[in-house]
Amino acid sequence: MKSIRELYRIGLGPSSSHTMGPRTAAEKFLTTHKGAAGFEVTLYGSLAATGKGHMTDVAIIDALEQAGVPVNIVWKPDIFLPYHPNGMTFKSLNSAGLPEDEWTVYSVGGGAIEEEGKAREGQAEIYDRDTMTSILQYCERTGRCYWEYVDQCEGEGIWEYLAEIWKAMKEAVERGLETEGRLPGPLNLRRKAHTYKVKAEGYKDNLRTRGLVFAYALAVSEENASGHKIVTAPTCGSCGVVPGVLYHLWKSRDFSEKQILRALATAGLVGNIVKHNASISGAEVGCQGEVGVACAMASAAASQLFGGSPAQIEYAAEMGLEHHLGMTCDPVCGLVQIPCIERNAYAAARALDANIYASFTDGSHRVSFDKLVKVMKETGHDLPSLYKETAAGGLAKDYKQMD
Repeated sequence: MKSIRELYRIGLGPSSSHTMGPRTAAEKFLTTHKGAAGFEVTLYGSLAATGKGHMTDVAIIDALEQAGVPVNIVWKPDIFLPYHPNGMTFKSLNSAGLPEDEWTVYSVGGGAIEEEGKAREGQAEIYDRDTMTSILQYCERTGRCYWEYVDQCEGEGIWEYLAEIWKAMKEAVERGLETEGRLPGPLNLRRKAHTYKVKAEGYKDNLRTRGLVFAYALAVSEENASGHKIVTAPTCGSCGVVPGVLYHLWKSRDFSEKQILRALATAGLVGNIVKHNASISGAEVGCQGEVGVACAMASAAASQLFGGSPAQIEYAAEMGLEHHLGMTCDPVCGLVQIPCIERNAYAAARALDANIYASFTDGSHRVSFDKLVKVMKETGHDLPSLYKETAAGGLAKDYKQMD
């Protein structure tokens, strides 16, 4: 597996696969075609189907217009390239408007891009184990924690990086809590995070806890929907779950920054295992690969913070993902708003429940996390394309937007 730096990325929303990935691809193409007289970019499949709602065209044009030449976007939502649903072809044009060079690349989730037949871009493989079972066995045998295994594979520099990630997460929560008004787009949704926080503070104990977790997760997700700076955890569409849980525990339980960073490392390891062995792309496996994986990450982080053993942490992560199996990705109007924002808040609460449930056990259970990841991948591939970020089925089907 590669570094968790490839999983946690600071960037602009609303979508890691539909906004961050295409922007990265456009910037890369521009570096070798600065003398072009113009550009044409063709978007395929899921990338084209919900690209306008996800501001894919805005991201690409913003990157390529630095060359000061025209940029034309071609939308082909009915054509799915075989390698991945999020395909795009960049063409550089000469002064006569004819293609000089072209490049087909895929946005594979979490902001990463990949070419067919080539190794995924980014850092080299640095983990010598790539399954939860093998890592759990290593931890049991050596007495180490998951975060210690991350430290061993990543090196000391990872803590400075995770400190930046945590800082960006906190800032997203706090900005989201302070901002009121409506979200961009035709749905005319009102922001809810501020109101939820105010209401939650009027309750006691359990209701207060739930309300605040909702508020923190909503705050980040609403920032993402507004195209503001967030952290992929593991994606933009699921960016509210992990910070929602960690911010709440940091504020309410007085965990130290060091403890939070270690929990982030463990959460990153869980997400990395899924990314390596299955997918975190909603266009490829549905929302189970986004919100489901985020819930697993947050469940593991919470379990570690509350003193869970390696086996209990694995169980918490397994439950966090298991109960999102088969979840469709069907964004209404192609926006990362309905049902995405609400799912983040609900998954944050479920992560806390998974931790509590696991804490009552000794960590032993029948279905391993690795088995679950395999099933999630198979389930995602069996889902029809209209339930995988095309906004053609499910909740998004025949939706009539409000005036």
